[in-house]
Amino acid sequence: MVILTTEEKLQHFLEFCMEDARSRSAKMLDEYTTALEQTFSEHQEDAKRRARQQVASESEQIEREINKQLSLEQIGTKREFGKKQDELKEKLFQELQEMVNQFRNTPQYTELIEKEIREAKELAGKEFITIYIDPADEEKIRNLSLPESADIRVSEYSFMGGTRAVIPNRHILIDNSFQTKLAEAKRDYRFNIKDLMGGTEND
Repeated sequence: MVILTTEEKLQHFLEFCMEDARSRSAKMLDEYTTALEQTFSEHQEDAKRRARQQVASESEQIEREINKQLSLEQIGTKREFGKKQDELKEKLFQELQEMVNQFRNTPQYTELIEKEIREAKELAGKEFITIYIDPADEEKIRNLSLPESADIRVSEYSFMGGTRAVIPNRHILIDNSFQTKLAEAKRDYRFNIKDLMGGTEND
Protein backbone atom coordinates (compact mmCIF):
# COMPACT_ATOMS: atom_id res chain seq x y z
CA MET A 1 0.00 0.00 0.00
CA VAL A 2 1.41 3.36 -1.10
CA ILE A 3 0.95 6.21 1.33
CA LEU A 4 0.82 9.61 -0.41
CA THR A 5 1.92 12.74 1.24
CA THR A 6 -0.34 15.71 1.39
CA GLU A 7 1.68 17.42 -1.28
CA GLU A 8 1.38 14.42 -3.58
CA LYS A 9 -2.34 14.25 -2.95
CA LEU A 10 -2.66 17.91 -3.93
CA GLN A 11 -0.60 17.35 -7.04
CA HIS A 12 -2.71 14.35 -7.99
CA PHE A 13 -5.92 16.32 -7.40
CA LEU A 14 -4.59 19.21 -9.45
CA GLU A 15 -3.73 16.92 -12.35
CA PHE A 16 -7.18 15.32 -12.14
CA CYS A 17 -8.85 18.71 -12.15
CA MET A 18 -6.74 19.92 -15.05
CA GLU A 19 -7.51 16.79 -17.07
CA ASP A 20 -11.21 17.11 -16.33
CA ALA A 21 -11.13 20.77 -17.26
CA ARG A 22 -9.32 19.98 -20.53
CA SER A 23 -11.82 17.20 -21.28
CA ARG A 24 -14.83 19.41 -20.60
CA SER A 25 -13.26 22.31 -22.52
CA ALA A 26 -12.61 20.10 -25.52
CA LYS A 27 -16.17 18.79 -25.35
CA MET A 28 -17.58 22.32 -25.07
CA LEU A 29 -15.35 23.44 -27.94
CA ASP A 30 -16.54 20.53 -30.10
CA GLU A 31 -20.18 21.34 -29.28
CA TYR A 32 -19.62 25.02 -30.00
CA THR A 33 -17.83 24.22 -33.27
CA THR A 34 -20.68 21.88 -34.26
CA ALA A 35 -23.24 24.57 -33.39
CA LEU A 36 -21.28 27.16 -35.38
CA GLU A 37 -21.04 24.82 -38.37
CA GLN A 38 -24.79 24.10 -38.12
CA THR A 39 -25.56 27.83 -37.88
CA PHE A 40 -23.25 28.54 -40.82
CA SER A 41 -24.85 25.73 -42.84
CA GLU A 42 -28.34 27.04 -42.08
CA HIS A 43 -27.26 30.58 -42.92
CA GLN A 44 -25.70 29.34 -46.16
CA GLU A 45 -28.86 27.46 -47.15
CA ASP A 46 -30.97 30.48 -46.26
CA ALA A 47 -28.69 32.73 -48.30
CA LYS A 48 -28.93 30.34 -51.27
CA ARG A 49 -32.72 30.17 -50.91
CA ARG A 50 -33.00 33.98 -50.81
CA ALA A 51 -30.65 34.21 -53.77
CA ARG A 52 -32.78 31.72 -55.73
CA GLN A 53 -35.92 33.67 -54.84
CA GLN A 54 -34.28 36.92 -55.92
CA VAL A 55 -33.09 35.39 -59.18
CA ALA A 56 -36.58 33.98 -59.82
CA SER A 57 -38.20 37.30 -58.97
CA GLU A 58 -35.79 39.27 -61.15
CA SER A 59 -36.17 36.72 -63.95
CA GLU A 60 -39.94 37.15 -63.84
CA GLN A 61 -39.51 40.93 -63.85
CA ILE A 62 -37.10 40.73 -66.79
CA GLU A 63 -39.50 38.39 -68.63
CA ARG A 64 -42.39 40.81 -68.01
CA GLU A 65 -40.30 43.70 -69.31
CA ILE A 66 -39.28 41.70 -72.37
CA ASN A 67 -42.92 40.73 -73.06
CA LYS A 68 -43.96 44.35 -72.59
CA GLN A 69 -41.32 45.57 -75.03
CA LEU A 70 -42.23 42.85 -77.54
CA SER A 71 -45.89 43.78 -77.24
CA LEU A 72 -45.12 47.47 -77.81
CA GLU A 73 -42.91 46.63 -80.78
CA GLN A 74 -45.61 44.35 -82.19
CA ILE A 75 -48.20 47.13 -81.87
CA GLY A 76 -45.79 49.55 -83.55
CA THR A 77 -45.08 47.07 -86.33
CA LYS A 78 -48.81 46.49 -86.93
CA ARG A 79 -49.39 50.25 -86.99
CA GLU A 80 -46.60 50.78 -89.50
CA PHE A 81 -47.83 47.82 -91.55
CA GLY A 82 -51.36 49.23 -91.59
CA LYS A 83 -50.04 52.66 -92.56
CA LYS A 84 -48.02 51.15 -95.39
CA GLN A 85 -51.06 49.19 -96.56
CA ASP A 86 -53.13 52.39 -96.64
CA GLU A 87 -50.41 54.18 -98.63
CA LEU A 88 -50.16 51.33 -101.15
CA LYS A 89 -53.93 51.05 -101.37
CA GLU A 90 -54.26 54.77 -102.04
CA LYS A 91 -51.59 54.60 -104.72
CA LEU A 92 -53.22 51.54 -106.29
CA PHE A 93 -56.62 53.20 -106.55
CA GLN A 94 -55.13 56.42 -107.89
CA GLU A 95 -53.62 54.36 -110.70
CA LEU A 96 -56.94 52.59 -111.16
CA GLN A 97 -58.72 55.95 -111.37
CA GLU A 98 -56.31 57.02 -114.10
CA MET A 99 -57.04 53.80 -115.99
CA VAL A 100 -60.78 54.44 -115.66
CA ASN A 101 -60.33 57.99 -117.02
CA GLN A 102 -58.44 56.60 -120.00
CA PHE A 103 -61.11 53.94 -120.56
CA ARG A 104 -63.81 56.64 -120.74
CA ASN A 105 -62.21 57.92 -123.94
CA THR A 106 -62.49 54.60 -125.76
CA PRO A 107 -65.28 53.16 -127.98
CA GLN A 108 -65.61 50.33 -125.46
CA TYR A 109 -66.83 52.83 -122.87
CA THR A 110 -69.57 54.05 -125.17
CA GLU A 111 -70.61 50.43 -125.76
CA LEU A 112 -70.70 49.91 -121.99
CA ILE A 113 -72.99 52.94 -121.52
CA GLU A 114 -75.36 51.63 -124.20
CA LYS A 115 -75.40 48.17 -122.61
CA GLU A 116 -76.21 49.57 -119.17
CA ILE A 117 -79.03 51.71 -120.58
CA ARG A 118 -80.57 48.74 -122.42
CA GLU A 119 -80.36 46.54 -119.31
CA ALA A 120 -81.94 49.26 -117.16
CA LYS A 121 -84.81 49.62 -119.66
CA GLU A 122 -85.31 45.84 -119.72
CA LEU A 123 -85.46 45.75 -115.93
CA ALA A 124 -87.99 48.58 -115.84
CA GLY A 125 -90.22 46.97 -118.46
CA LYS A 126 -93.22 49.24 -118.89
CA GLU A 127 -92.44 51.21 -115.75
CA PHE A 128 -91.24 54.79 -116.04
CA ILE A 129 -87.45 55.02 -115.69
CA THR A 130 -85.00 57.90 -115.67
CA ILE A 131 -81.43 57.19 -116.66
CA TYR A 132 -78.59 59.55 -115.75
CA ILE A 133 -75.20 59.87 -117.36
CA ASP A 134 -72.16 61.76 -116.07
CA PRO A 135 -71.88 65.47 -117.06
CA ALA A 136 -68.53 64.73 -118.72
CA ASP A 137 -70.31 62.25 -121.03
CA GLU A 138 -72.94 64.71 -122.27
CA GLU A 139 -71.45 64.87 -125.76
CA LYS A 140 -71.62 61.09 -126.03
CA ILE A 141 -75.43 61.12 -126.02
CA ARG A 142 -75.46 61.93 -129.73
CA ASN A 143 -73.36 58.84 -130.46
CA LEU A 144 -75.39 56.44 -128.33
CA SER A 145 -77.77 53.89 -129.86
CA LEU A 146 -80.57 54.53 -127.40
CA PRO A 147 -83.76 52.51 -127.02
CA GLU A 148 -87.01 54.27 -127.85
CA SER A 149 -88.70 56.28 -125.13
CA ALA A 150 -85.61 56.23 -122.99
CA ASP A 151 -85.54 59.25 -120.64
CA ILE A 152 -81.82 60.04 -120.64
CA ARG A 153 -80.66 62.92 -118.50
CA VAL A 154 -77.33 64.49 -117.67
CA SER A 155 -76.71 64.35 -113.94
CA GLU A 156 -76.11 67.58 -112.04
CA TYR A 157 -73.27 65.89 -110.22
CA SER A 158 -70.31 63.94 -111.54
CA PHE A 159 -70.11 60.27 -110.59
CA MET A 160 -66.90 59.49 -112.55
CA GLY A 161 -68.67 57.81 -115.46
CA GLY A 162 -71.00 54.88 -115.90
CA THR A 163 -74.76 55.30 -115.41
CA ARG A 164 -77.40 55.62 -112.75
CA ALA A 165 -81.08 54.91 -113.19
CA VAL A 166 -84.21 55.31 -111.08
CA ILE A 167 -87.48 53.40 -111.33
CA PRO A 168 -89.68 55.53 -109.01
CA ASN A 169 -92.78 53.30 -108.88
CA ARG A 170 -90.68 50.34 -107.69
CA HIS A 171 -88.28 52.37 -105.53
CA ILE A 172 -85.31 50.96 -107.40
CA LEU A 173 -81.96 52.68 -107.88
CA ILE A 174 -79.63 51.10 -110.40
CA ASP A 175 -76.17 52.41 -109.60
CA ASN A 176 -73.59 51.49 -112.22
CA SER A 177 -71.51 54.60 -111.63
CA PHE A 178 -67.74 54.21 -111.58
CA GLN A 179 -67.68 56.31 -108.41
CA THR A 180 -69.71 53.72 -106.49
CA LYS A 181 -67.89 50.75 -108.00
CA LEU A 182 -64.48 52.22 -107.10
CA ALA A 183 -65.63 53.11 -103.57
CA GLU A 184 -66.94 49.57 -103.01
CA ALA A 185 -63.77 48.02 -104.41
CA LYS A 186 -61.61 50.26 -102.22
CA ARG A 187 -63.69 49.48 -99.14
CA ASP A 188 -63.53 45.72 -99.64
CA TYR A 189 -59.96 45.46 -100.93
CA ARG A 190 -57.49 43.59 -98.72
CA PHE A 191 -53.83 43.02 -99.43
CA ASN A 192 -52.61 39.45 -99.43
CA ILE A 193 -49.62 39.23 -97.07
CA LYS A 194 -47.91 36.98 -99.65
CA ASP A 195 -48.13 39.79 -102.19
CA LEU A 196 -46.57 42.30 -99.82
CA MET A 197 -43.76 39.91 -98.87
CA GLY A 198 -43.06 38.99 -102.48
CA GLY A 199 -44.05 35.34 -102.00
CA THR A 200 -46.62 32.98 -103.43
CA GLU A 201 -49.51 31.07 -101.96
CA ASN A 202 -47.39 27.94 -101.88
CA ASP A 203 -44.45 29.46 -99.99
